Parts: sequence; structure tokens; C-alpha cells
Amino acid sequence: MKEVILIKNGELALKGLNRRTFEDMLIKNMRLRLKSLGQFNFEVQQSTIMAEPLSDGIDLDEAAERIGRVFGIAAYSRAIACEKDFQTILRNAADYLEEDLESASTFKVEAKRSDKKFPLTSPEICREAGGYLLGKFPHLEVDVHNPDITVNIEIRDTSAFVHGRQIKGAGGMPTGSAGKACLLISGGIDSPVAGYMMAKRGLSLTAVHFASPPYTSEKAEQKVHKLLEKVSMFSGRIGLWVVHFTEIQESIKDNCPEEIFTVIMRRMMMRVAQIIARRENAGALITGESVGQVASQTMPAIACTDAVCEIPVFRPLIGMDKDEVIAIARNKTDTFDLSFLPYEDCCTVFTPKHPRTRPTLDYVEKAEEAFDWKPMVEEAAKTARLVVIGY
Repeated sequence: MKEVILIKNGELALKGLNRRTFEDMLIKNMRLRLKSLGQFNFEVQQSTIMAEPLSDGIDLDEAAERIGRVFGIAAYSRAIACEKDFQTILRNAADYLEEDLESASTFKVEAKRSDKKFPLTSPEICREAGGYLLGKFPHLEVDVHNPDITVNIEIRDTSAFVHGRQIKGAGGMPTGSAGKACLLISGGIDSPVAGYMMAKRGLSLTAVHFASPPYTSEKAEQKVHKLLEKVSMFSGRIGLWVVHFTEIQESIKDNCPEEIFTVIMRRMMMRVAQIIARRENAGALITGESVGQVASQTMPAIACTDAVCEIPVFRPLIGMDKDEVIAIARNKTDTFDLSFLPYEDCCTVFTPKHPRTRPTLDYVEKAEEAFDWKPMVEEAAKTARLVVIGY
């Protein structure tokens, strides 16, 4: 009895002639996630990918858990592969699912026959397998609507597979299939969730964090490392660029009207991030902004920020309220508790008491003329320090 993991690739089935390219990318991502556990063989069969461990002793519990966090997977299940002999299939089903069947009160059988040469049709497989299992486990009753356990039998080209329930996967598209983008990450709730959401749509991530020592501490940077480690469990490895931002922030404080400190700061961040994005061959920026959440996220303020951007800015949280973002941070990325560690980020440094919520571009650009920001931006991008996060 050989145990494998069956993976349903969901949205990839809609990719037509390009489907194989996306499947190859998904398999590559799974290999990277499972590499530290051992070697696996991957075989594509219709809309299913079989992951087969190539040596004994591989932790399939951990392998299944990692696969469940790979974007591009709709569902997955632990299964056994066996010969396409019906009596062999029945015996393996009873043995493999014995513990689940013993503890259940009701069950049903579902069958999928991709190999049309198999002598029994799908309804016949369900009927015969159901009768066999009732004989083996007489305490069971059939419930086709709401069973305690569903016994799945799949007859495919090379093997038959038996498994219990399917577990919902991470969904989305394979990381890297839509290109690369640069995530501006602070230490708050929003930006890790934004990175997670765009990685789910197939973007590989690089990240930029702005540090302002002595106003921000080393612990604040370590907090960002931990947040990105959580995101990287879904997105794969992330290169984090740590930018020394103190000189720029102090120059803004010394030369610009206090009411637009934050807007000008964000424009400088966008300029630095774009330089790094070009270096990393990233085609867009990602932020965690949401309309109206703070003064710098009103439509006029966002327009002033975007005026310096030469590449797209993705804001996946733009129409979400805080409760919706918190739900993802708690239930998906597991970043909520980390986000509340009490270390300030540079966005809270020199926060104006009375920020202007409707700044105009002319006013902001005029204020920026008060200091020579361009060489500082170039130097900040040039001296950014790279830290690799995740596996």
C-alpha cells in the first residue's frame, strides 16, 4: 500500500493551452516547499497532481501541511495508490480508512472513473464498494447528503486511488506565474495581509522596510522579519530590503509643513521602492492602504502619493474595513499577534498632530522644493541592506 498526496489544481484548469506552463510552475513551488523533507515525484493526471514520496520515513503529515499553504491548489488529500483491480481497491479502502470508518456513524462512496476501460461505471463502483464496506463495518449507515465520512475512489490511467475527505487548499495562482512585485512593509496589520493577497494572485514578492534609527529599534526590524516569515510560508522565499530612512525623515521635518509630513514621506518611500523594484525586476509596488483609514489614505492624499509612481501600485485592501483585514491576519496569515508587538515603525515617527486630509499636488510639490531630496533617495536605495526570509 503506497501512500501519496493528491492535489487538485482548481483555477489552473481554466488556462487552456497555457495550462501545462502553470502546472509546471506549481510543481516547482511544491518541490521547493518539500525539499527539506525529502524527494518527491510529481505526476500530472488530468486536473490532479500526484505527489509521491521517493523514500521511506518522509513526514507526510508535514508534507501535506506545507502543500496546503502553496498557492494554486484548490484541495488536497492523503491517499493510497493501488492496482486497478476492484477487489484490491475494496480491501485497500477498508484497511486505509479503517480508523475513520470505525469512528463514523454514516458514510457514502463517491467514484470518479477517468479510465473508461475500467469494467465498472462510477455508479456501479459506488454501489459495490458501499455494499462491501457495510459488510465490513455493520454499524455504518449510508447517508448520501450529510455523511460523517466520504470514501473517494478514483480510477485513473496508471493507478486507482482511495482517500477520505479533501482538505481545502490555499487557492489562487502559483506564486511567480503573474510576475514579481515589491511589498512596502511596516510592522502593522495591513501590509503582511496585502502581500499575502497579491502572492495568492501569482506574484512573487520582494519587500522594502524603512528603518529610522535611533527612532526605530532593531526589535522593530526583527518584528518585520517574523511577519515576512509567516507570509513566506505561503509565498515562498522573500528578499527584504532594509532602507535607512532617518536622514530623509529628518529633512522632511526640518523643511516641510507639518500638516503634510506623512504625504511627503510616502512619496519618498515610493521613490526609493521604485529604484529597488527596478533592481529586482519587479513590475509593481504593493501597499496595505485602505481608503479613509488614516489621513494619508484619503483619495487626495493617495493621488499625491501616486503622482511619483512610474509603475502600478497594487492596494488589495483598498475597499476593506479593519475587521476584514484582521480576520485574514488571524485566520490565514497568522500575523495578527505579531503585528501588535510594541515596537514603533518609521510611519509613526514625526506624525503630524493635525494632518491635512485633502492635500493638493501643487502644494505638496512646492513643499518638496525646500530641500534637495533626490541624492538622499538615491543613496537610501543604494545602501539598502538585503535579508533573505523563508525557504
